[in-house]
Amino acid sequence: MSSYLPPPGTSDIFPDEIPRWNFIESIARKTFSLYGYGEIRTPVFEYSEVFKKSIGQETEVVQKEMYSFEDRGGRELTLRPEGTAGVMRALMETDAPNGVETRVWYLGPMFRGERPAAGRKRQFHQVGVENVGKTSPEHDVESISMLMHFLEELKISDSKLLINTRGAQEDKVPAEKALRDYFSSHIDKMCKDCKERFNKNIWRILDCKMPECQESIRLSPDVKDFFTTSSKDYFKKVTELLTKQGISYEIDNRLVRGLDYYQHTVFEVTHSGLGAQNAIAGGGRYSIAVPGSSKSISGVGFAAGVERLIMVQDSLNAKLPILKDDFIFIASLGENAREKNFLLASELRKNGLNVLMELEARSMKAQMRSADKDHVSKVLIRGDDEISKNTVIIKDMKSGNQTEVAYSEIVKYLKLS
Repeated sequence: MSSYLPPPGTSDIFPDEIPRWNFIESIARKTFSLYGYGEIRTPVFEYSEVFKKSIGQETEVVQKEMYSFEDRGGRELTLRPEGTAGVMRALMETDAPNGVETRVWYLGPMFRGERPAAGRKRQFHQVGVENVGKTSPEHDVESISMLMHFLEELKISDSKLLINTRGAQEDKVPAEKALRDYFSSHIDKMCKDCKERFNKNIWRILDCKMPECQESIRLSPDVKDFFTTSSKDYFKKVTELLTKQGISYEIDNRLVRGLDYYQHTVFEVTHSGLGAQNAIAGGGRYSIAVPGSSKSISGVGFAAGVERLIMVQDSLNAKLPILKDDFIFIASLGENAREKNFLLASELRKNGLNVLMELEARSMKAQMRSADKDHVSKVLIRGDDEISKNTVIIKDMKSGNQTEVAYSEIVKYLKLS
């Protein structure tokens, strides 16, 4: 294998691809700010305990997928596999544990040691939000509504919203008992991973995609039947509010999400344009304990995979309003002109104009070929004659028309044309 290839499960993002990424970031910034969210940036690695305690020691993320290492000081650190845990760790320094509502969003790389596949990488990027400090069905629905608004702004249509509930903390024991009682008589014919999940994290059995497990999962009990009236009412209110908002959804009794911190509402958005790995975003309500305290931070949020969003846009042939930077090319006739044009290029850039220039001695024909290849809008041509007249020739590459402009009027002309 060539040493020039990136490690498996990672990829390089080249300049011609960056406008797509910038577009998604700009839509995130614009949309989330409408709901009062501010950007937060946290380290890409944390103490491993941050993830073990929040995500759950027995989750597959912690057991199999984290990139962990020991630093020179003997500290156990982990590259973040998701964004929520690190954000919660950061917000514990604020008033969020005291119930003060805090709204933040983030964007950045995440890392998981999964088997690479289409739409599944070892280094991937997520954009996510967290609304921390308050608990209500209204907060959950606002988060879902914001996600659907975000996807609409990204020109992503025909997605499907799946919702379910994990219930409250007090619902966990009776629900897990019901699942264990049922699957105990089916587990022998289920896949190897489900046999491990039976003892470690039985909720994850419901999320299994292996064919040999589907019939047993389909006939398994609906955990909502074992929830308290309060938890059932909470979820009912969520569904009623979604309906009033005009947001289409489907209740998926097998949707659990894979992390232990989830309580009450969980949701996922899928799209057929992704194939087998069809989830483009997901989230829910969660509660994370504050270290050294009886308090916990409650919040609701979601994360969307940037690579997957781009894949869906491609599958839809989405027409995105991405504007390429308009560039000007300076062509020089002779050594004297090239030296003076070097200064001209700097002056134009200081005035906010995008400028390319041939820095080596090349023929005018070769310079024009370069300008054409770079898809510039205009070419500034300047030689000894133009220098003596204190002018410059400006060629419009679309129309082919040429105009001689006074040197002192160049910036004004370019900005108006």
